[in-house]
Amino acid sequence: MSTRATIRFASREAGITFNQHPKKWYAQFYKHHDGYPEGLGVDIAESILNNEKLSGWELEHVDAIHGDIEFMYYVWQDFNKNIWISIFEMHQWTDKDDECIFVGRPDKLIGKYKQNTNYDG
Repeated sequence: MSTRATIRFASREAGITFNQHPKKWYAQFYKHHDGYPEGLGVDIAESILNNEKLSGWELEHVDAIHGDIEFMYYVWQDFNKNIWISIFEMHQWTDKDDECIFVGRPDKLIGKYKQNTNYDG
């Protein structure tokens, strides 16, 4: 079974919290498989920290909406500010609301989700 995810890039702005979906983002990608935090989340964090290449992403228009994604990622960035990442579990096939399951910097994501790691950042 595929674990689908959408990855959005949003600007860090005053008054916008990381644990809620923003109203605007400036780029969006889709990943058809391995979208869970222990896979895609760690890949994103390691790419940011170690300049590792990412693959298997599809560039989408910012208006594209998938009804079958399980995780939504936001990479928050702006000039002269640290990058933060938010992960939402979407609960597409239940009555539960979207749930923010992670907010933090890339090193904290790796510490939480990468198996068998002693990553210190």
